[in-house]
Amino acid sequence: MSNTATVYARIEPKLKEEVDSILNELGVTPSSLIQMLYSQIKLTKRIPFDISIPKKSIFIEDLTKEELNYELLKGVSDIENNNVKSSVEVDKILKDKFNI
Repeated sequence: MSNTATVYARIEPKLKEEVDSILNELGVTPSSLIQMLYSQIKLTKRIPFDISIPKKSIFIEDLTKEELNYELLKGVSDIENNNVKSSVEVDKILKDKFNI
């Protein structure tokens, strides 16, 4: 009798290749990642991350040139108007809001 069970999943080959490369850099196998996921679900009785459609992309490569320019100009405007935060303030916001 085996002490493991098999999980079968179909996944897009390009996605698998890209994620396998990231997992390899992290030193994690797909099997150990699935084991961790199942363990967290068992422990918390929920999926351990939010599954939702993001309101807006957070990746720079998804922005058009116009959107990127707009975001950069907003940043320049914030600096010019002294609407900036120190690294200590940013750390506090991240800790308070996201517990990181």
